[in-house]
Amino acid sequence: MNAAGPPIAGLVPQDGALVERYLEYVRVEKRLAARTVELYALDLQKLRDFAAQVPVALTAVRNPHIRRWVALMHSNGRSGRGIALILSGWRGFYTWLGRQHLVPSNPVQDVRSPKSPKPLPKALGVDDAVQFANFHSADNPWLEARDAAMVELLYGSGLRVGELVGLDLVASKEARGWVDIPSAMAHVLGKGSKVRDVPVGSMALVALQKWQTLRGDCPEQAALFIGRNGTRLTPQSVWQRLRSRSLQAGLATPVHPHMLRHSFASHMLQSSSDLRAVQELLGHANISTTQVYTRLDFQHLARAYDAAHPRAKAKKGSE
Repeated sequence: MNAAGPPIAGLVPQDGALVERYLEYVRVEKRLAARTVELYALDLQKLRDFAAQVPVALTAVRNPHIRRWVALMHSNGRSGRGIALILSGWRGFYTWLGRQHLVPSNPVQDVRSPKSPKPLPKALGVDDAVQFANFHSADNPWLEARDAAMVELLYGSGLRVGELVGLDLVASKEARGWVDIPSAMAHVLGKGSKVRDVPVGSMALVALQKWQTLRGDCPEQAALFIGRNGTRLTPQSVWQRLRSRSLQAGLATPVHPHMLRHSFASHMLQSSSDLRAVQELLGHANISTTQVYTRLDFQHLARAYDAAHPRAKAKKGSE
């Protein structure tokens, strides 16, 4: 099998036999799925093609060869994730060759793929976010009050889902967080066990008061958000409820908790441009995390600047 085109003249016949033996090994002894074996075959053909261009036998491939080929794949536009999958296939092949005493060491062992750029988090547009926050279901008043309060806190205060489900009704030594309604503040336990205070908006306060009224007494459970069985909600339950609610609300994109957190940050930046304040509200230890998290918002602000600011319209070369 040759995934890279017609056979290359420099291919070593013995290499083909080794590859076939290895593929038989993973197919029979490791019992890998047929599709997985097929992908391994494609990756190993790519390895053979690279080796043929040196030329060098597969058993003579060394670490510098692998690093050179990784750089070549990266320069040709293959993603870091794609290269990582190829390296995984090569690494397994050379591990097997080592067990056969055919190579002195694994040339792929300490080679890592280039880092891929982090994908931009998805955020709702302002209109969609407001539509979602304003949605109300008449199916079950108890569930509706709870879910509406969760949406208001996630979007209105930018909480992580773990921070949300960790909230208790009242402050205590054991509490991981709580909402102080009189002061309109949420005290949350974030990453690294760091506590931060986050403002709670007026709409969220109204939703929380309604939820607490309908929640009912449950002395054995301190959690603010509970399920119908009286236990603290899990992050997975919140994900499911938001997805279902967003479909009911008529949104084109299913909503998950982190999407609301990013929407909070995105809309805050669009309104205030105060990156430091957004960093503090999100609980990011480093400003660089906030910058990566809100790249789309800077693109939006840059376009607005170019369109509106007098100094952005100066002709090039007029300095």
